[in-house]
Amino acid sequence: MDMKTRVCLELRHRAPSEVQELVLDNCRATEGKIEGITDEFSNLERLSLINAGLTSVADVPKLDKLKKLELSDNRISSGLEVLAERLVNLTHLNLSGNKFKDISTLEPLKKLPQLKSLDLFNCEVTNLADYRESIFKLLPQLTYLDGYDVDDCESDSDGEGDGVDDDEEEECESEDFEEEEEEDEEDVVAEEDDDDSGDEEDGEVNGDLDSEDEDEEEEDDEDSSPAKGEKRKRDAEDEDDDDDDSGQTL
Repeated sequence: MDMKTRVCLELRHRAPSEVQELVLDNCRATEGKIEGITDEFSNLERLSLINAGLTSVADVPKLDKLKKLELSDNRISSGLEVLAERLVNLTHLNLSGNKFKDISTLEPLKKLPQLKSLDLFNCEVTNLADYRESIFKLLPQLTYLDGYDVDDCESDSDGEGDGVDDDEEEECESEDFEEEEEEDEEDVVAEEDDDDSGDEEDGEVNGDLDSEDEDEEEEDDEDSSPAKGEKRKRDAEDEDDDDDDSGQTL
């Protein structure tokens, strides 16, 4: 499929200004040039043209918001000046599998102040002595070259970091902190409720014990009452006996 037709299909009835990402991998560029993409794609941030048969980027339009450009597995060997002129906010550029042989062909990238990640895998230029040192010296704005920084530390997610801005990270951290605080407060409330319920239970138990003690005391009183009655009866009988004895003596 040619590139123009593919662009029309990718639009999906949208206006070019509504598109932020455009993937045109494996389509065919007529005469090795970019076609079908115009400066009407004013909000385009990511453009992928992998294995599209490109030999030149001379026809790339001015795209001020473009940040990531994938050009791997093409046949581009020079002409990067146009990228510095028309893609001023580019941060990620993948030129792997192209025909770059000399460091000097990459010199125009010095004019891309936002460029943080550059990939040149499978380009002949990577076979040069002191290749990495030379590229970092030529392009001091770079953070990652072929996925590694100047200290050979590997990048995150193909040199794109974790995909979250610092502000977003701070928001996430603050939200997590607030959630933790809420959870702590809930735990404290739950513990207080448990303590209250424990007190109530203790009160109930003590109340039950007290009522049991009272019942026992009442039973004791009841049991002792007949004994007192019997004592009174015996006292009366003894008095009668004394009267009888005194009468007989007389």
